[in-house]
Amino acid sequence: MTKQQLPTPQGRYAVARRHGDLIFVSGMTPRTNGKLVHVGQVAPGVVIESYRAAVELATQNALQAAEATLSDGERIASALSLTVYINAPAGYAHHAGIADFASGHLESCLPGSPLPARAAVGVASLPGDAVVEVALIAVAAITLEPPQR
Repeated sequence: MTKQQLPTPQGRYAVARRHGDLIFVSGMTPRTNGKLVHVGQVAPGVVIESYRAAVELATQNALQAAEATLSDGERIASALSLTVYINAPAGYAHHAGIADFASGHLESCLPGSPLPARAAVGVASLPGDAVVEVALIAVAAITLEPPQR
């Protein structure tokens, strides 16, 4: 991944804050160029695969926010903690399956890194009526250069 610009905050908060090698990322929704592109509650009768794009986009936005705090020569080494908020009606029971899309996206973006601790939380609503919001805590590390031959 390359260094990215921070996503635009939708209120008075920092999208990412760094303390030492820890990077705390605020909840990111599925936005493209600042525009929310996946809205509404998840529906009990809908196949969870239909929410993959929204979850992966929100997760990618969280990774980009974390990356924007990196200095030259650093990389995201691992995601330590992942929280996936799901805009769900009462009685919805597939939170873990939807949150698995976020875990899978992190796995593909951070190969070799262990999976983070995770919470999947159903909520009655999210900002802008987003279908999902993803927050994470990541750790930065020095990029190891391969030895010169």
